[in-house]
Amino acid sequence: MLTISQLAKKYQLSRTTVLYYERAGLLSPTCRSENGYRWYGDNELKRLEAIIAYRSFGVPITQIAPLLDHNDDMTQEQILRDQFNALEREIQRLRQQQKAIVMLLEQPSLLEQNMVTKERWVEIMRAAGLNEQDMKNWHKRFEQMEPEAHQEFLESLRIDAEEIKKIRSWSKA
Repeated sequence: MLTISQLAKKYQLSRTTVLYYERAGLLSPTCRSENGYRWYGDNELKRLEAIIAYRSFGVPITQIAPLLDHNDDMTQEQILRDQFNALEREIQRLRQQQKAIVMLLEQPSLLEQNMVTKERWVEIMRAAGLNEQDMKNWHKRFEQMEPEAHQEFLESLRIDAEEIKKIRSWSKA
């Protein structure tokens, strides 16, 4: 039997994550001690391992319970197929982003001369197959990975400070 802290440490999770899984109804302690400690047994460890595996596949928390409970094989199969398809769509979006970058790399003088405006950038992204939501996702990733470079990029497109502030604000959300 392990306490919540021992369990979290064993699986390199935060205590908060384990509690989140509990609140979501995915994991329950085997028992609680008189002092309120949660104790987890072998069955809970196996269940947590399955939760971790499904999360590593990108399966949303809300869809993990049916997979764990094995109530309906068709539901399980559908959830996994849906996740597979979601990953496939994400791969396609990433490929579209790669195309947009390649297009810019083929014309580096555009960036060097500051000739790419916001409007031109949107054209390039659309030509690469990105829609409005894809472009928002692109900004979000850029902001998460390189916030300073994102700021510089937006400035290079000659976007005014107020709009940059708005873009960066929703990109952080």
